Amino acid sequence: MFGIIAGMSGSLWYRLNLLQPAASMLLAFALLYPLFKIGTLGAGDIKVFIMIGSFVRVEDLIVILVSAFVIGAAFSLAKLMIEHNGRERICYFLSYTAEVMRVRRWKIYGENMVQDYQLYRRNKIHFTVPILFGAALRIGGII
Repeated sequence: MFGIIAGMSGSLWYRLNLLQPAASMLLAFALLYPLFKIGTLGAGDIKVFIMIGSFVRVEDLIVILVSAFVIGAAFSLAKLMIEHNGRERICYFLSYTAEVMRVRRWKIYGENMVQDYQLYRRNKIHFTVPILFGAALRIGGII
């Protein structure tokens, strides 16, 4: 909340406009909430994107979103290579997709792995790090 208040206050102070950060925050929520509902993105990650939205314009938020997902994909690929479980993850993804299509209803991704905490942790990355890199690259003018 402190970050959102800071972003909104700064926007009000410098631009005298709350519409731009409100639109960015709403867009972040609207795009990412479905990913949270199926368990592929954590609530904290969505809150970080909403907070970033309170500081940046919609165009910058979209660039940060895309770059965070690209960086996250690179992190995930590296983790798959290190863990040597790429085939296992692809098979799980395909079976998950087939199950969702068969029952015609979304289910939480990875819900059957929660019982085995080690397996559950092996298949996750800390997405806040790619978000940080995406935001830093955009704010720094590199992308």
